[in-house]
Amino acid sequence: MKPRQTGPRRRFVRSVAPQAGPISSANPMISNISMRSGGGGQNLTTSIVQDLGIAIVTGRYSATNPFPVEGDLCVQYDASRSVVREAVKMLTAKGLLKARPRQGTWVQREEDWNLLDPDVLRWTLERKFSLRLLIEFTQVRLAVEPAAAALAAHKAGPAEREAISVAIGRMIAAERGQDDPLTSDIAFHSAILQASGNPFFAQLRELIGTALRFSIRRTNFYKGVRLASVEDHKTVSDAILAGDAPLAEASMRVLMQEALDLMKTAYADEQQTDANAIQGPIPTEGLL
Repeated sequence: MKPRQTGPRRRFVRSVAPQAGPISSANPMISNISMRSGGGGQNLTTSIVQDLGIAIVTGRYSATNPFPVEGDLCVQYDASRSVVREAVKMLTAKGLLKARPRQGTWVQREEDWNLLDPDVLRWTLERKFSLRLLIEFTQVRLAVEPAAAALAAHKAGPAEREAISVAIGRMIAAERGQDDPLTSDIAFHSAILQASGNPFFAQLRELIGTALRFSIRRTNFYKGVRLASVEDHKTVSDAILAGDAPLAEASMRVLMQEALDLMKTAYADEQQTDANAIQGPIPTEGLL
């Protein structure tokens, strides 16, 4: 078996939240985290998961570059075995790693990664932005969010209705420059998933919020606008607050379908551009 590679030992001094944007094995955006002192064991474990997750997704560890053994990870992160084991357990639950009897822990094939895990989805999108992956996830949203809007119109209680009203109010404020357009849009969709009364839909809030951080700016760019259409979102919220389930579902479907169509058009243009680049200029010499 090929010797395991562990990389240089690193000491980290503070925690830094990951920023959106491409990551690579050369620039992995590794979190700076306090080892053994400060922050607490849970913060340490979470930060190691972030670091190793990015390392796996960017290919620093793979079938040809095996994942380090537990002892090497303890040295690398100056962490206890219990902390390292917990981090590896979390990465295994995300589908990135798998323990094999008498063979150690190995990186799973990409098709086995749990893309329904918000961290895995974010790392994958940050690694190299994939419009195709975003299209496929928007197809999931198209199947979920219209139904959630219809359920919200039926089931939302006073607290859930208030949350939807506050979210659309924030979007209106963002249109005037008085709130953040991205977080207010995410809050709107999250409030509807919560108001659906369906616990499975509600648990998709973080996942959908992760995808929206990438898709909202893209779709606004494709539309040539700075902000998402508040009017279209308000049509959804008005229908929910009025208890009109068919209108709520139809209005949300229009929102989702428009975003999906914009992405598909952009993807087709992207593919055509790539094809033209491969083909190169058409020679004209000798042509009549």
